[in-house]
Amino acid sequence: MRFGAFLMPTHAPGTPVAQGQAWDLEELERLDRLGFEEAWIGEHFTAAWEPCPAPDLLIAQALPRTRRIRLGTLGHLLPYHHPVELAHRVAYLDHMAQGRFALGVGVSALPTDHALFGVDTAGGRNRRMTFESIDIMTRLWTEGPSDYQGEFWSTRVPVSDLPGLGYHMRPFQRPHMPIAIAGLTPGSENHRLAGARGYIPVSLSVSPDPAMTARHWDAVAAGAASAGRTPDRGEWRIIRDVYVAPTDAEARRLAIDGIMGRCWREFLLPVYLGLGLGPMLKADPAMSDDALTLDYLADQLWLVGSPETVARRINDLQSRVGGFGHLLAVSYDASEERAVWERSLRLMIDEVLPACAPAWVAAAE
Repeated sequence: MRFGAFLMPTHAPGTPVAQGQAWDLEELERLDRLGFEEAWIGEHFTAAWEPCPAPDLLIAQALPRTRRIRLGTLGHLLPYHHPVELAHRVAYLDHMAQGRFALGVGVSALPTDHALFGVDTAGGRNRRMTFESIDIMTRLWTEGPSDYQGEFWSTRVPVSDLPGLGYHMRPFQRPHMPIAIAGLTPGSENHRLAGARGYIPVSLSVSPDPAMTARHWDAVAAGAASAGRTPDRGEWRIIRDVYVAPTDAEARRLAIDGIMGRCWREFLLPVYLGLGLGPMLKADPAMSDDALTLDYLADQLWLVGSPETVARRINDLQSRVGGFGHLLAVSYDASEERAVWERSLRLMIDEVLPACAPAWVAAAE
């Protein structure tokens, strides 16, 4: 088992942008110092709680401040980028990172992002855009430019008689940096693509029912089988909210009353419900939306408690989904609760992680 972090990144609306950036960089330094394996940074354009339209810029600033941690986007929302331009940007960043960069991508879920960019999502258009973009980028890195006319983008071979002109910006990692793609719903086409292409599958696990999360892996396995691949559960990342304290009672109080609880109460829970995804959060389909309280989330969805409790819940999740390799803890702007937040992260590495290792060994065998 390996531990990483997922930074949406989250900041309360009204936080000055530079202040939020300073926290994110501080958090990445802290994660590196404490021994987290990786950190992934999100991208959104119209979410005041997630004010990061350029995760690659944050990574570029974090690289010289960190020594070991792998940094990745999770992800660049591909419908909003020309694939040739983005292929150059991330290849350039890969050279800066010297092997510590991973490219995470997404299809984009927020309707306000769709509207801002004028992307029509009917018929899965944004997913088709995403998959076409990945194809263009990876083909550029591995085969070079080509004359191509796709459904959404076209490319041409840059030919010139002038010296030194032509395509040249390939990634540092060959044939390219690791690629990750996240999925939220069971049977996600994103996860099928991950399995078929050998990409890193990432699960936004917001269901209290491990069987629903297990179906994410079923999609990976189905995609892999269609391409004659054997998927590796050790590459599977699952994202969960985690808060650890010396006692269950203290961890629960800090999670509910702190920034984690505030973000869920003011932003995440209303968005999930507004997008019609509330049933995914429910242990019982007959539950009313009003029953989705922070107390319920702390009991059923978040991994909150003492080191022993959190380790037990992770091991139970391991067993019930069939095994996974990386737990990504959601990171919040805990600038008003620095000491207890850093203690939580330290307890994850020092006490929770050692207790989780045997569960992964058992699942792998």
